[in-house]
Amino acid sequence: MPHRDSNGTSSARVRRARPAPSLAEVAPARAPLDLSLLRTFLAVHRSGSFTAAARVLGLSQPTVTTQIRSLEQQLGRELFERRPRGAVPTSVADELATQVAAPIDALAAVAERGPLAAEKRPDPVHLAGPAELLCARVLPALAPLTDQGVRLRVTMGLTDELLDGLRGGRFDLVISTLRLRGRIFGAVPLADEEFVLVASPEWAERIGPRRVAAEGPAALRGVPIVAYADDLPIARRYWWHVFGERLTEQPAITVPDLRGVLSAVAAGAGISVLPRYLCLDALAAGAVVPLLLPEDPPINTGYLAQRPGAAANPHVLLVRDRMLRSAPSW
Repeated sequence: MPHRDSNGTSSARVRRARPAPSLAEVAPARAPLDLSLLRTFLAVHRSGSFTAAARVLGLSQPTVTTQIRSLEQQLGRELFERRPRGAVPTSVADELATQVAAPIDALAAVAERGPLAAEKRPDPVHLAGPAELLCARVLPALAPLTDQGVRLRVTMGLTDELLDGLRGGRFDLVISTLRLRGRIFGAVPLADEEFVLVASPEWAERIGPRRVAAEGPAALRGVPIVAYADDLPIARRYWWHVFGERLTEQPAITVPDLRGVLSAVAAGAGISVLPRYLCLDALAAGAVVPLLLPEDPPINTGYLAQRPGAAANPHVLLVRDRMLRSAPSW
């Protein structure tokens, strides 16, 4: 209906079109994400399983599961694929981890020392790896760091067990004999170890000079083998790589420490395949001699793996950098 104004003129009511609502106005407001849920998420992403994350956080496994489900519900996205051997992160989880890792690590560092506390002494560095490499090369290289106040806590063992400890947060650095895959922790090549077939001078003379080069493994049949384990893992690899044959002999002596294997070989127990770094001094002294010098010896690369968040401790970086600088001379 026309509307008559006070001055007697009439006009139609004009309705102004309202702008379209923004996405933020249409979508329901999302509550801020709980930092404790993000901390739990990061622990699962780094450790690879709900159980390992629970150990790191000091929580029960059901609590970790509940918190991850709660975070997934808030985000509306699946973060992990639950599998029998652990939790595999989705691409959404990888992206979220990239966004929150540095801030949460920084907050954790502040929480540990207190924002207004005096600078405290860095925590000990927990280093793990193969006993032989640690004793023969790593510890001598790291010895000078004690003058800088570095404290080391060293654990020796097999790679699979040590990597489980790294995932669980028990170690800061692990020397791995296996190539690491995935994004759980950063790893860089550390050093290549070359393997050499050795015997005592007496056994080398009994076998005969240059017979191994001329006859291959036939020259070694019946010669006692000293090995790390019953399945001769190092020797089997050497046989296949150098001779192109499978090693079917049984060891005469097994010693679960390559330093013990070297001692037995030098004493005349038989032959073995050892990392060159381990027997350099014995070779130089003539305590053991190489039976063959192939152009393409088998080589194994060792890797240095670091626990995510360990860089918050400056002494971890000192140890890591010292090892990487020293390794080329090993």
